[in-house]
Amino acid sequence: MHIHILGICGTFMGGIALLAKNKGYRVTGQDQNVYPPMSTQLEEHDITLTQGYGIEPLLDEPDMVIIGNALSRGNPAVEYVLNHNLTYTSGAQWLADHILKDSWVLAVAGTHGKTTTSSMLAWILEYAGLAPGFLIGGVPENFGVSSRAGDTPFFVVEADEYDTAFFDKRSKFVHYRPRTTILNNIEFDHADIFQDLEAIKTQFHHLVRTIPSEGLIIYPENDDNVLDVLQRGNWSHNEKYSSSTNSQATWKSEINRNADGVKDGSCFTVFCDNQAVGQVQWQLIGEHNVANALAAIAAARHSGIPVKHAIDALAEFKNVKRRMEIKGVVNNITVYDDFAHHPTAIATTIDGLRRKVGSERIFAILEPRSNTMKMQVHNKELPTSLQQADQIYLYIPSGYEDKFDYLKDVLGTKLTTFTEITPLLKQVISQSRPHDHLLVMSNGGFGGIHQKLISGLSQTA
Repeated sequence: MHIHILGICGTFMGGIALLAKNKGYRVTGQDQNVYPPMSTQLEEHDITLTQGYGIEPLLDEPDMVIIGNALSRGNPAVEYVLNHNLTYTSGAQWLADHILKDSWVLAVAGTHGKTTTSSMLAWILEYAGLAPGFLIGGVPENFGVSSRAGDTPFFVVEADEYDTAFFDKRSKFVHYRPRTTILNNIEFDHADIFQDLEAIKTQFHHLVRTIPSEGLIIYPENDDNVLDVLQRGNWSHNEKYSSSTNSQATWKSEINRNADGVKDGSCFTVFCDNQAVGQVQWQLIGEHNVANALAAIAAARHSGIPVKHAIDALAEFKNVKRRMEIKGVVNNITVYDDFAHHPTAIATTIDGLRRKVGSERIFAILEPRSNTMKMQVHNKELPTSLQQADQIYLYIPSGYEDKFDYLKDVLGTKLTTFTEITPLLKQVISQSRPHDHLLVMSNGGFGGIHQKLISGLSQTA
């Protein structure tokens, strides 16, 4: 069977491609923007990629066309599919019909932390010998791929609230019908498809309605938006988690000092039902990752994995590519790549790094590339999210040059804006000195800036 995927280089659709390949299908695809790590991953699995949305790849008349949610009416490939009556579906529907139908689905939903928490959960199951299938919106270092079919009924899926396709405007996660569900948090995002926060809550409520009464919902006790969704209807078992040891939540954490005497989240105690059940010492930092870990441990226990085994697994957990990923160290200057593109994610990322590096300088290099950011929905929160950085370098997308002028009034001399990458690189490189931390944040390729920074720093070392 020949499956052709439109929008194949998105993290979700790239994962669908690998699952179809695992199932023995012939898989091809095309996309407008082909860049690593997804393009590299697909090519390594002998999946033929075509740049752009010309109709040539469709002349072969594939048995099924899977259409990504980035494609709209008017796209040449989409119009060809419709005009020639080719069989088509969405990625979420194909996943539900061909992979999840007979699985114990463990879904991780929420505005932030989905990719990291899904990766933790999949790794815990793998460490315990359950060989799960998974589909994650990134490339977990423990696996080296964003998806696989798996050898057991357990399947971990990053459950995204973004819409399904141009012909199905429901959130993708409505298709998954999980037995174990993590609701990490809910905030307003994706302003290009959601009118307001209430519209997002409605979709999460639809997800909750699909969880069986014997299923489990795991959620933070202090997220008012999550609590509001659950109050609209909640028919499943529930377990709460909290960062406060004084809480009555099922799962709690206490951050301890690490070997360097720093409370950066790299060492913490896990409590279950008010009993200390173990201590995690791992590579990750930040309070947000401690919370993600609690949720993953709870979800793993629901699938039968003892807490001790989950804690042991996290000690060997490696983070996801593009989540505080160190791309290189030159002359004691560290270059990081992070996917943060929402003010909350930006703030927690910088905070985690600040706790780790203390008073050493952090340069925040940000590309506000998301549709929501370009629409200026986060204008109020964005300046605050950047405050812990010592210097801020903002690369403004073409056509939006005047949309971020307000930041100068708030951030002052900390902020420098650029409309081209070359001068940005020159200034960052010239101002960097040993023990600085260059934190690059974008949900796109950012013009290959990471390697350019490393190369430029190498020439000045």
